[in-house]
Amino acid sequence: MDEDRNEGEYGGRRDGGYRGGGMGRNNDFLPKPVKVGDEAEVEVISVASKGDGIAKKDGFVIFIKGAKEGDKVKVRITDVKARFAVGEIIS
Repeated sequence: MDEDRNEGEYGGRRDGGYRGGGMGRNNDFLPKPVKVGDEAEVEVISVASKGDGIAKKDGFVIFIKGAKEGDKVKVRITDVKARFAVGEIIS
């Protein structure tokens, strides 16, 4: 299967499949440090290929539209997936 055709936004697999073999770690059922509606102050540590800022909360990735590397922003979480969350800047 062509891996590139199966990539979803932010590099996640659209079919929910696991790329590795064997007994891979399944993050779908692990508790996440954020949930939809949470607010958090974070520092943007880098920028994704699509231009969204990347921050982390307790090691969990948060993509933030319009944020730039080095920004310290307050975000509201708008979506949470198995391996990342999406937030919007509120201040």
